[in-house]
Amino acid sequence: MAFNHGALDATLAAAAGSDAALLRELRAAFLESAARQLDLLKRARCDGNWHVAAMRLKGLAASFNAEDLLQAAEIALHAAPGEPMAIREVEAVLNRFNRTQVRDPNRI
Repeated sequence: MAFNHGALDATLAAAAGSDAALLRELRAAFLESAARQLDLLKRARCDGNWHVAAMRLKGLAASFNAEDLLQAAEIALHAAPGEPMAIREVEAVLNRFNRTQVRDPNRI
């Protein structure tokens, strides 16, 4: 899956305008919420819990225009609870988002 965080960055920039502190706060809130849903995916042992976590992750990705995360959430939606490949896909996307933030803290 190719990594493209441009749409996420544009969505965050549109919401925050020229307020750099708000931009960082929105990005942190996005990453925190995504990490919470990933944790729920990892702990889900039944179809219902897995589906709810995957749908929340998909909704979050759609709200922030994060296409890579949206695709990973879609993979999870069609996977069985606890499917390691689906969890790895979501983790990989979130790791790329986190690395982007750590490498250049002034970047959105």
